Amino acid sequence: MIKSISGLRGEIGGAAGNGLTPLDIVKFTSAYATFIRRCNPSAKRIVVGRDARLSGEMVRQVVCGTLMGMGFDVTDIGLASTPTTELAVTWLKADGGLILTASHNPRHWNALKLLNEKGEFLSAADGNQVLAIAESEDFDYATVDNLGKYSRDDSMNSRHIQSVLDLELVDVEAIRKAGFSVAIDCVNSVGGIILPQLLEKLGVKSVKKLYCEPTGDFQHNPEPLEKNLSDIMNLMKKGGQDVAFVVDPDVDRLAFIDENGNMYGEEYTLVTVADYVLKYTPGNTVSNLSSTRALADVTRSYGCEYNAAAVGEVNVTTKMKETGAVIGGEGNGGVIYPASHYGRDALVGIALFLSHLAHEGKKVSELRRTYPEYFIAKNRIDLKAGTDIDAILTKVKGIYSDQKTNDIDGVKIDFPDKWVHLRKSNTEPIIRVYSEAHSMKEADEIGQAVMDVIKSMM
Repeated sequence: MIKSISGLRGEIGGAAGNGLTPLDIVKFTSAYATFIRRCNPSAKRIVVGRDARLSGEMVRQVVCGTLMGMGFDVTDIGLASTPTTELAVTWLKADGGLILTASHNPRHWNALKLLNEKGEFLSAADGNQVLAIAESEDFDYATVDNLGKYSRDDSMNSRHIQSVLDLELVDVEAIRKAGFSVAIDCVNSVGGIILPQLLEKLGVKSVKKLYCEPTGDFQHNPEPLEKNLSDIMNLMKKGGQDVAFVVDPDVDRLAFIDENGNMYGEEYTLVTVADYVLKYTPGNTVSNLSSTRALADVTRSYGCEYNAAAVGEVNVTTKMKETGAVIGGEGNGGVIYPASHYGRDALVGIALFLSHLAHEGKKVSELRRTYPEYFIAKNRIDLKAGTDIDAILTKVKGIYSDQKTNDIDGVKIDFPDKWVHLRKSNTEPIIRVYSEAHSMKEADEIGQAVMDVIKSMM
């Protein structure tokens, strides 16, 4: 089980405190409800949405019952994506929201993700307050006359789709005229419910569905990476489809596969959508420090400013608000479009991408070749427990003081044509080493060079 500022995540079952058990769910839900009420003593309503994983119904019942026991009215929106739940909090004028999803984790995991009254993830300070309340078990339950009420609202998926269609840059007419044939892999979760509805409303000519039954029994590893997507890639290689969209179980990450069955590259989901947005609404962009430099290149080609944020969605959205960014997100296929809301949203990404593709009149593979080519290598350095990782990172920054460095999240070293980002793990004694260059060979070499420097210190 992993407790963090973003919520509680763990494997279902086992002993309380080790796995994600009903007891742990009650404790953490109670702490969250206590936090919400301390922020606003008149707070009354919490929205609950969940992905389709096998443990979802059990977790939903425990969470909803606990919230009612804390005196909150619960609006259960059923099987819903993370962005749908985020939007529902604002539409229903609720005081917070709980998303029951372990995102890209395997089928035996689940999690509670915590939202504030804006439908956005809690800040680090707020998340730490929830953790402290849970640790101290400092919460009181409602008396029988003050128990909360339960209600169900199944309208949020259609409302989410309509909000996407209403976006100014979503060109439904152009998409319809293009007559796209699309394939989707929704890994047996809520994407299988909402994506076919979205694509129909967008005017897509045909949709080939793979793993769209929301059983929660994922047919492959749910993280949308190339090594997990051989089935949809092979489907695309047979021809007949213009593009494939792949999402994770809670539909906040988006990957593309081109007409030849090749991965588009999850780093380029945001880059491509940003290109389209900037063409019509020039402005600033933001991604995290571990995301591709291609976004900065595209942004500057429009005469606009790119800014980097620490890793984590809440850090990206905070920087986007500070800089007035018109588009932002993360290199894992997470598109954040403020004209819709401040949350990663695969539905928004799909609609903007298809609009862009229709306007450009190119094949997906041709569109991909219009962007700067970068490759990211991912490595790690295992350390002994108790190693002072911060001291190591400070020394590394000093060694590379002749280069541009950024220490808002570990240390990032920006060379003229490549970069290396070093981050310490919050859960184990390791340093994550991400490096990017114009070829995988160069990315591996510069990453290894910095790793060798670190190892020489040890």
